[in-house]
Amino acid sequence: MAKKIIVASKNPVKITAAQLGFQDAFADQEFIVEGISVPSEVPDQPMSNQETLDGAYNRAQNARKAAPDADFWIGLEGGVEAVGEEMEVFAWIYIIAANGQEGKAKTAVFYLPPKVVALIHQGMELGEADDQLFQHQNSKQKGGSIGILTDGKISRMDYYRTAVVLALIPLVKKELYF
Repeated sequence: MAKKIIVASKNPVKITAAQLGFQDAFADQEFIVEGISVPSEVPDQPMSNQETLDGAYNRAQNARKAAPDADFWIGLEGGVEAVGEEMEVFAWIYIIAANGQEGKAKTAVFYLPPKVVALIHQGMELGEADDQLFQHQNSKQKGGSIGILTDGKISRMDYYRTAVVLALIPLVKKELYF
């Protein structure tokens, strides 16, 4: 019987990353994946590691409240944090299982170009800054910053997918964590 995953986003990149990450981690299971919109309870552009982690956690919890009949709820939240004059970008993944087990992981970190950093400091979300600077439309539902800056060598979906697998380690290796 297929397990139901609720992704706390309607963004197709995040939904696909969750589905493929679960399939990677649990190759012998089938999944039904559904995206829903729920609040993160953090600013639209999280500006710190903690704010981003809180957003992922809040999304997973709010998805659980909105769709309590699922087997898993997953929050994926992208954020930035100033490090001196530079700005790093990353995402947090937070997964809650129906049995109460939880897992979390952070993506790799990379640094944004100064022109993007300046736009974020002016109040833009990262996706809007990318769209304006690189003349894209809705890049956060496509390749995102990582896709733009790596010329498509790393997609936003793959970037998140790897972190989903990492967040699932405690649920896959239960005997080591619970």
